[in-house]
Amino acid sequence: MVSETTLTAALQALGFTEYEGRAYLALLHDGTLNGYEVAKASGIPRSNIYPVLERLVAGQAARRLDTPDGTRYSATPPKVLLAHLETDHRRAIGDAREALSQVEKKPEDAPVFNLRDRDELLAQAKVLLRAARKNLLVAIQFQEASALAPELAAARARGITITTLCMESCPTVCEGCVGDIHRYRLAPDNGARWLVLVADNRHLIAAEMRAGTTRAISTQQGLVVELATAYVRQSLALAMVAGALGERFDGLLSAEARRVLDGLHPDGGFIAYLERLVGGPVK
Repeated sequence: MVSETTLTAALQALGFTEYEGRAYLALLHDGTLNGYEVAKASGIPRSNIYPVLERLVAGQAARRLDTPDGTRYSATPPKVLLAHLETDHRRAIGDAREALSQVEKKPEDAPVFNLRDRDELLAQAKVLLRAARKNLLVAIQFQEASALAPELAAARARGITITTLCMESCPTVCEGCVGDIHRYRLAPDNGARWLVLVADNRHLIAAEMRAGTTRAISTQQGLVVELATAYVRQSLALAMVAGALGERFDGLLSAEARRVLDGLHPDGGFIAYLERLVGGPVK
């Protein structure tokens, strides 16, 4: 025989209070009872019994019977009660699932990882290139192009769309430059080397290397990725426009536009900057 304590605990697990469980078991065991009889059979104080019974009726665990001798109560058969509870719980879970699916998760800031040295930089760059699924934006110089050549070639073989900016404007294409290749002098003049890799418009690695030191980051933080991507794309666009227009470019600028652009490029002016990019006159 299952003890009353075990039965009461099972009912509490289904959402009954202790008094509700004891009252239901009394009705189930003794049949149709009035409030006084339920209180006596269950050990529930008489002052509490009628609110307990009404909650059982409201939850369809008991039925109220109005008779010439007064109100009496009977237990809902366990199979019927459990089927009702199961239906209610399924409905409640479905409602909760639907409601929770509408909750907008607060966006988390993607971390920015500092890469310690060139070895870690190249290791993480290879991971990024292998993980690319749709497209790659690559701004690179000869040493890093050579080191990453196998991964870049493998990405191209997988059908990844690759746009490569050779920042040294090499006269010939090396094995590390693949895809849609553009050669413009965007490398810094201070002896440093730059590397920018963007995979699928969401994962960035950017690095500056010079004599024995490497400063590099890896991140999926949207703002940083967008800024790096915009820098490479806009530099490419500007260089291509300047190269296509050649010596006509300067004549297309108003005096005010030339003044503003020269102010943005104080080291020699805007036209000198373009000439360094395209390797020829644009005056």
